[in-house]
Amino acid sequence: MNSILYDGGSADMDTETNKQTVKGFFEAVTERRADDLSLFMAPDVIDHNQIIHGEPDEPGAAFDGLRRQLDAFDPLTVRVEELLAEDDRVVARVTQLGRHTGRHPRMPEPTGREFEVEAIWLFTLAEGKISQIRAVSDRLGLFVQLGWDWPEVG
Repeated sequence: MNSILYDGGSADMDTETNKQTVKGFFEAVTERRADDLSLFMAPDVIDHNQIIHGEPDEPGAAFDGLRRQLDAFDPLTVRVEELLAEDDRVVARVTQLGRHTGRHPRMPEPTGREFEVEAIWLFTLAEGKISQIRAVSDRLGLFVQLGWDWPEVG
């Protein structure tokens, strides 16, 4: 396979590096290493996902959002099923598993119930770190499995 060379590297090498960064990110989440998230995410990372009920879509808010997820779900496992990369983007198809054991200001009281849902995450990387996150997950499945009421829109 031929690669286009630029900046002294190859497109294949950069996409592999980006995939490894995303894998490292999910490993840090699964292993509950919140302090290591900065190894994989830029300080001003923007998470367009709004994890549960509308966390801020502003630079750096993803760190707090992920820490709150770790507080609310123990264990929380993100199993990477597939990774695709092109240029500065990586798409991950994952299975997310966990138990709702802790508090989160935007979630109902802990239920102790387990969940397993699929999700697609789209990462944009810059200078070797995740700079933007977008995700689509089975929120209805999550809410049903955890026994949560569907949030009111308003």
